[in-house]
Amino acid sequence: MHITPEIEDKIQRLQEKYEAMGQDMASYLDGLLYADFLTYWDYIHLDTLLSLQSPKTPIPDEEIFIMYHQITELYFKLAIHECKQIVDHLELTPQFFVARLKRINSYFEALTHSFGIMVDGMEKEQFLKFRMSLLPASGFQSGQYRMIEIYATDFINLVAKDKRDELQNATIEEQFEYIYWKFGATELSTGKKTLTLRQFEKKYAVTFIALGQSCVGHNFNSILHRFKREGIDTGSLEKELRRFDVLVNVNWPLAHYKSAVRYLNREPEEIKATGGTNWQKYLPPRFQKRIFYPAIWTASEIEEWGKSWVESVLDEI
Repeated sequence: MHITPEIEDKIQRLQEKYEAMGQDMASYLDGLLYADFLTYWDYIHLDTLLSLQSPKTPIPDEEIFIMYHQITELYFKLAIHECKQIVDHLELTPQFFVARLKRINSYFEALTHSFGIMVDGMEKEQFLKFRMSLLPASGFQSGQYRMIEIYATDFINLVAKDKRDELQNATIEEQFEYIYWKFGATELSTGKKTLTLRQFEKKYAVTFIALGQSCVGHNFNSILHRFKREGIDTGSLEKELRRFDVLVNVNWPLAHYKSAVRYLNREPEEIKATGGTNWQKYLPPRFQKRIFYPAIWTASEIEEWGKSWVESVLDEI
């Protein structure tokens, strides 16, 4: 076989690479010679992936429930992958920030639209049966979703709205004690922490606090304000941040709210969520007023935050 100059050049570069590492190139070529060709199913570990659904009951729609949540967590992992690229970039530009933020927004748009699988894709009767085998687990316990929130904004913006003024100058540890989602996992009758919340804090509290500390001055909101102080044009960035704010803090919670109303709303009183979460007050955005970027919204937009979306969802049900 004729060895082209291009192949000779690549062999020479490989030789230089392995010599620089103190390795014998011929040994690596032997390994390449005997190795099997890569297959699609091996590359993505398809057999393992398809074996990760383990329903707790024989009820058919439970498998839909499991797979949808697994898909959701994979989308969250994609979003975190982009978040890390933004906050860890040593020479971050608005252009890079916008490009990665568009990816994150596309993930959340896909998630929000796909939630119809949960709303319309399961029989209510089946759901109300198998859900009792999931106690006290809850989608509330998604650690990745909380990490995305921490990357997105200053930690104080995740504090319950009636505590934000009081805790403006508090430490991350002190602010964490009043983070908004803790108040969505209290027992409806006593106000005490649910087992769901206690489990969640035990697993993730240290991680969340450490991430919050590492993101001080480096989260998306901090970066936005730094660009502004430096006189950098942030018009395109603010457009994507507004979109991100609505997707994460309005559309995504409302997709859950719509599902909760569909499956848990029953006269004369609502059915409790599996983790005992106070979903009626926890999910609607107008109650939480959780806004990542308050400086880029008008006072009237903040006042009406999520209200029209809630009304439109209720009209559909």
